[in-house]
Amino acid sequence: MKKKQNKPTRSKFSVLHQLCNLIPTHLVAKLAREHRVDEKSRTFSPWSHVVSLLFAQLTHALGLNDVCDALRLHSGPLSAIRGATAPSKNALSHANRERNAQMAEQLFWTMLGHLQKQHPGFGAGARPRFAFRFKRLIHVVDTTTIQLVARCMDWAKHRRRKAAAKCHLRLNLQSFLPQFALVTSAGESDNGRAREVCAGVQAGEIVIFDKAYMDYGHLGGLSGREVFWVTRAKENVQYRVVRRLQPGPKGQILRDELIVFTGDRSHKAYPGVLRRVVAWVEVDGQWREMAFLTNNQVWSAQSIADLYRCRWGIEVFFKQLKQTLQLADFLGNSAQAVGWQIWIALLTYLLLRFCAWLSRWNHSFTRLFTLLRAGLWQRMDLCSLLQSCGTTAGGGRFLGTPEQAFLAGFG
Repeated sequence: MKKKQNKPTRSKFSVLHQLCNLIPTHLVAKLAREHRVDEKSRTFSPWSHVVSLLFAQLTHALGLNDVCDALRLHSGPLSAIRGATAPSKNALSHANRERNAQMAEQLFWTMLGHLQKQHPGFGAGARPRFAFRFKRLIHVVDTTTIQLVARCMDWAKHRRRKAAAKCHLRLNLQSFLPQFALVTSAGESDNGRAREVCAGVQAGEIVIFDKAYMDYGHLGGLSGREVFWVTRAKENVQYRVVRRLQPGPKGQILRDELIVFTGDRSHKAYPGVLRRVVAWVEVDGQWREMAFLTNNQVWSAQSIADLYRCRWGIEVFFKQLKQTLQLADFLGNSAQAVGWQIWIALLTYLLLRFCAWLSRWNHSFTRLFTLLRAGLWQRMDLCSLLQSCGTTAGGGRFLGTPEQAFLAGFG
């Protein structure tokens, strides 16, 4: 006998309408007044602008005509989304170029706080298994480079024939949601933004970052605030061994020692004692020797190596974000247009993650995205649609924990 497949429940609203309804009614208008965006929006409202960019992300729109033509064809269902209107090509281009992208940034952070306040369970998942022993918040800091078109974007010149923007991000390892994000041109160094990215980390919490963020004054500031940190050691760092905590190699740990910096600048910025752990680490199937630095002298050496392994989570987060959402083809060349598209991409990710949490979605984020894209104008209940698709509850090799569903590699 063929197994009866559950069909999603019908709804009065389209899937896109239900996604947009997650944004509080007067929030966009309020932010538009605060950033004076409403002063430049006579025919194309800020709400229509946000809906258009959300649609562009969800459909992987390749250009302005792609967005405008598709929305014009669905102008009826679009007008039901709180009176949103389809833009012309010139109106959408002008809005991306002239309107302040800080409005999109504040919209993302306000929505993140709103969803977590209304639903405290959202973003409070279990920690990865190899970090179970740490009963404190773990932050991972890294940056990703977003390639742009060099000839059109003088503000983002990176190299001779390239242009790029950078997104500095601090990721909460427990919820896999951003806690801080900053969009800059790629010409700025990572360690120059290290203090700004880690400013919100509280005492007793753990922050992990690559050696690109290793600034000695920044490390001293974190230790002074009683924040625990783990990073890679640079090859040219000058130091003196104060005490050896491990007499010889033991398992994958080669050396475990307390050191002090001996360089003039490094010792002046960080005069205290810190810990250096050298271990074998498997990278792409090959074993490499890596040196780690931390200000914690209590954890085991293996725990420090495992903590740095957590940093891979943010690499997969960036990879997933850039491969799923529309961060390859941009709808404008100005800094404001790029900022709008990046922040709306993060907002789209947040809304999809919230829908997955409501419906107990246990499959990949890519499948979630493609499913909603296919039914964007269908009048189906969103949670019912997600619950009716895929493997049924109770088994199946694709079922897993939310951490496995959104970030591959968490056992």
